[in-house]
Amino acid sequence: MSELLLPQRALKLAPDAVSAPRAYYWSTPIILVLAVFLLVWEGPGVLRDFTISQNPVVVEDGDVQNGRCTTRKAVFTDCEARLVYRYDGRDYATDVEIMFVDFHVGDYETGLVISGDHPELATMTLGLDKLWNRIITLALLTLILGGLGVGMIFLLLRILRVRRALRRPAMLVPVPVEIQAFDRKRKTLSITYVDTIADDRTKRSAYTRMHDGEEPLIVGTRGDKPVALAVRHGKTALPVLLDDRLMRIELTDAERAQALLPFRQTEEAHGGRTVLVDAPRKTRSIWWRLQVALGVPLLIVVGVIGFWFWYVLASGTQFQSPGMDINNMMPGPVNRWGCDQLQKRFGDQRAPFGCTASDYTSWK
Repeated sequence: MSELLLPQRALKLAPDAVSAPRAYYWSTPIILVLAVFLLVWEGPGVLRDFTISQNPVVVEDGDVQNGRCTTRKAVFTDCEARLVYRYDGRDYATDVEIMFVDFHVGDYETGLVISGDHPELATMTLGLDKLWNRIITLALLTLILGGLGVGMIFLLLRILRVRRALRRPAMLVPVPVEIQAFDRKRKTLSITYVDTIADDRTKRSAYTRMHDGEEPLIVGTRGDKPVALAVRHGKTALPVLLDDRLMRIELTDAERAQALLPFRQTEEAHGGRTVLVDAPRKTRSIWWRLQVALGVPLLIVVGVIGFWFWYVLASGTQFQSPGMDINNMMPGPVNRWGCDQLQKRFGDQRAPFGCTASDYTSWK
């Protein structure tokens, strides 16, 4: 690998040498808004149903009006209904909406249940059957979206700090970096690279855009990935990818020519300038594709059946989700056998979804 000989003085770098994908600027607020919206939309309903679950009372003569369930993306189900009931001489009416993850096919059966401590709180029995499903779904989606949004904010702040630091002169230390991906559009070359080769590697990835025919300073390969030259600017968090003309460094023309001399000699020996070229796509055999097409569903089926056996034979609670949902989807005889196993262990408690009788509470 040719050595980059830079002047032994503090040097400035072009501030725009480290960038962020444009999608970061509009996707970050959207992701955070989605996380907040999801929490505000589903959180109160989950909290209400958790309160009801502490002392549930089934209202036998309650009226579930305009009940409707809709499944989206094959697994996300939301159900809504208007609940009208009378309790202790008072009339109540409320609208309820719940969301959960389910693989159920067909209609749902539900009743009306209220809190014995707070009779104004009412929900569908389906909401209690799916309570832990809903809690886990809400928590995971909120954490994933919120974590992704916060992580993107931290990355943007890091990039802004680096760009601000590049305006000040600092000693530069050349380091090799691995180019993970690149994309050419019009006259712009977008590159993602990662600091995983140098002895003091940080394993951080960075993104940059090169314009008007600029190319990275390629110095070799690592596996099937190109290796380019970057520099550490003082104590900044990210290395800065260099172009093959060193226009990103504040140098005189003579200093650039002197620094690039070893690389120009290498280019002449290899027949010209090295540029990034899209690697040919690897194709998979039909047999490999068939194995994947059959193997993945088979693994899923085996996993689901194994989880179901654990649920009906060893679970610490009958209200474990998605165990209840899987048991409910089983064929009639298999479902009855599963419910029998659960009833042997939890017969003195409420029946879970998939094992309830017409009152939505006792075992069928």
